[in-house]
Amino acid sequence: MPLEKFSFNLLKENRGARLGIINTHRGLIDTPAFMPVGTQGTVKSVFIEDVISTGTQIILSNTYHLMIRPGIERIKRIGGLHEFMKCKLPILTDSGGFQIMSLSKLVKIDLEKGATFNSHVDGKKITLSPEESIKIQKNLNSDLVMVLDECPKLSTSKKKLAESIKLSENWAERSKNEFGDDTKKGLFGIVQGGIYKDLRLESLEGLKKIDFDGYAIGGLAVGETQDKMFSVIENVTPFMPKYKPRYLMGVGTPSDILGSVKRGIDMFDCVMPTRSGRTGLAFTWKGKINLKNSKYQRDDSPINDSLNLRNLNQYSKSYINHLINSNEILASMILSINNICFYQQLMKKIRESIKNNTFDEFYANYINII
Repeated sequence: MPLEKFSFNLLKENRGARLGIINTHRGLIDTPAFMPVGTQGTVKSVFIEDVISTGTQIILSNTYHLMIRPGIERIKRIGGLHEFMKCKLPILTDSGGFQIMSLSKLVKIDLEKGATFNSHVDGKKITLSPEESIKIQKNLNSDLVMVLDECPKLSTSKKKLAESIKLSENWAERSKNEFGDDTKKGLFGIVQGGIYKDLRLESLEGLKKIDFDGYAIGGLAVGETQDKMFSVIENVTPFMPKYKPRYLMGVGTPSDILGSVKRGIDMFDCVMPTRSGRTGLAFTWKGKINLKNSKYQRDDSPINDSLNLRNLNQYSKSYINHLINSNEILASMILSINNICFYQQLMKKIRESIKNNTFDEFYANYINII
């Protein structure tokens, strides 16, 4: 049964891979875990009941987007994001730092004031400080909260990254002070530093001194190769607190997840299952397939024989190919649910293999397929 206090229990390690449970007062989260992304208070084209039916135990929503639309007061008025979107699952909210850097125009960073930027929707000038980001997330009433950090775009400038770490450490401490002693929620610090081991470890050590409930690795999956990403993870995870959850932000493909679990990561999020679904791509245990292709016009087999959620296995590849080429919304719905199901099946099989000491075998069987 869930406890009122946020906690993490490390159950087992199978070499680098870890099996655990995150406790929130809204429910337990088995790790390694994948969080579907509900950026604007919805996992795109999927009912929240269907998201839950896939085995999903937590979703992610975005502070920046919800702050822009519909506005925090509108969500706060009825008690928070869970009530607004009718979601019984725990919710993690990111701080908005990544979207400020990637979406906004004319961003100005100030150590004291925070980030000043123009909304990508209407151009309105907005300032988001570390304190304000935490206040917004508390008004959203999310269960896992992220500190505001500066998330530089992929950069080879070590000097710029070093300066960013100092600023982010200041913001992390201010975020922690604003967060206070709310034991029902978990607050995560975010390790930055680009591809440089010394900067990553400097960032991590600063965050460990502040002391967070969990630690995230940010600034990856932004253009570097998969091998480079794995190298950064290998450099960082041995120094991360053993008994606190480790979250790799914005990742990724099934092979990204397999490789990162092998290197000690517990939590993942990515838009890929639903975004791929909206472009006609389906994830399967035999690999990813593009159902736009004409070869599926005469293929009457289902994407996944064993997938009985909403009887999705009754729909043929031929029918889905027709829906895609007719721009029918049902195609996005079917493929998005299929893909979230696949990701949750993957996480379940990963957890089972760690428990049974067969993760290396599972990894070897699927790393080059999925």
